[in-house]
Amino acid sequence: MMSAAADEGDEMCASCGIPAGDDIKLKNCTACYLVKYCSIKCQKEHRSQHKRACKKRAAELRDELLFKQPESTHLGDCPI
Repeated sequence: MMSAAADEGDEMCASCGIPAGDDIKLKNCTACYLVKYCSIKCQKEHRSQHKRACKKRAAELRDELLFKQPESTHLGDCPI
């Protein structure tokens, strides 16, 4: 099993390729969560390349949330 620290070592900024470290905290794309960036500058520079995949994944995440069926806790009884 891999530790969280090992996972962080494998992560890199999608724009400049700088790996995550103690002094560099990568932030997820807040729309799709597919890529990480070390700065707002890198996020803006990479936007044109990432835009299409980001919109597609963001729509998938939105649909999953929107059409998610609630867990049934009433065990067949009418909740009304």
